[in-house]
Amino acid sequence: MIQRRALAAGVLGGGLAAAGLARPALAAPRYTLKCGNNLPLTHPLNIRLAEAVARIAHESGGRVAIQVFPNNVLGGDTDMLSQVRTGAIQLFTLSGLILSTVVPVASINGIGFAFKDYGQVWPTMDGALGAYVRAAIAKSGTLIAMEKMWDNGFRETTSSTKPIEVPADFRGFKIRVPISPLWTSMFKAFGAAPTGINFSEVYSALQTHVVDGQENPLAVISVAKLYEVQKYCSLTNHMWDGFWFLANARAFHAMPADLQKIVQAALNDAALQERADVKKLNDGLQGSLKAKGMAFNSTDPAPFRAALRQAGFYNQWKAKYGAEAWGLLEKGVGTLA
Repeated sequence: MIQRRALAAGVLGGGLAAAGLARPALAAPRYTLKCGNNLPLTHPLNIRLAEAVARIAHESGGRVAIQVFPNNVLGGDTDMLSQVRTGAIQLFTLSGLILSTVVPVASINGIGFAFKDYGQVWPTMDGALGAYVRAAIAKSGTLIAMEKMWDNGFRETTSSTKPIEVPADFRGFKIRVPISPLWTSMFKAFGAAPTGINFSEVYSALQTHVVDGQENPLAVISVAKLYEVQKYCSLTNHMWDGFWFLANARAFHAMPADLQKIVQAALNDAALQERADVKKLNDGLQGSLKAKGMAFNSTDPAPFRAALRQAGFYNQWKAKYGAEAWGLLEKGVGTLA
C-alpha cells in the first residue's frame, strides 16, 4: 500500500509542477477519486493525465483530488474494470476492445484493417460512432465515458521468430492478445494461435516463450521495453486502438454539476494533447527501436483485408454489432463487408 500511495503522489505532484500550479491551501478535498491505468509513468497518457489532475485541483479550489495509480499497480485491465464498475476505483482508462466484455459495441473501433489513418479515426470516433458507443456505455448502468478518447495508436506485430509479411505468416503463430473476443476472432481468421493475456504479464510471457509474439503500438513496445524480448517488428497497422476514459457513474454523478464540468473539460483537453504526443512519439520511434536491435518490415494492408473478408470476419462482426453501428463505422472508413 505504501508503494501505491507513493506512485499516486508522484504522479499528482508531477502534474502540479508541470502545470506550474500551486496546491490550493485548503482543507482536505471533498471528493477524492482513484484513477487506474496500465501504462508506465513515462507514457504520454500519464504525463498529460498528471497535468489534468493538477488543473482539476486548481480549478475546483481543492475540492477534487485525483490519485493516479499507473502501470497496473491496482491489477490487470480486467481487475480494474471490475473495480471501476463496483466503485472501488472511480476513474479508469481502458481500450474499447477490453471494455467490450461489458459493452459489446465498444470494440468496434478495433475492427481489423478498418481505419487507414488518423484522418479517418478522429472524425469517426469524435463523431457519430463515438457518440453511439458512449451511449451504450452509459446504458450499462455503472459506467460513463468522457467525450474524447485518448490515443493508443495503430497496432504493429512483433515476433521473436519471424517477420509477418503476408497473411499466411500468421498461420500457427502463437501471439499474445488482450482478453477480448475481437482480437481472438481476428487472429483466428488468419489461422494464428491467439492467447489472451493481461498486459501486466506480457513481458514475462514473451521472455519465457509462452507466446512468440504480440501486437501493440510502437509507443507501448518502447516504454514496456518489449524490444528486449522481441526481434522483429512488422508494421501491420492492423487496428487502431484508443482508451475510453471511464468513470464510475454513481461516484461521478455524486459530484455537483460544476465539478463534473471541471473534470470533464480537463480530461477531454488532456486527451487532445495526448493524441498529438502519441502520434509524434510513434512517428519517431522506428529509428530508436532499430538502434535497440529490432528489425522492421512494412506490409500491404490489401491482402490482409481480403483474407479477413474471405474468412467471413467482417460479416460475422457486422451481425454482432448491428446494422446501425456498422453503418456508422463504414460511413467513416468505407465499405468493409
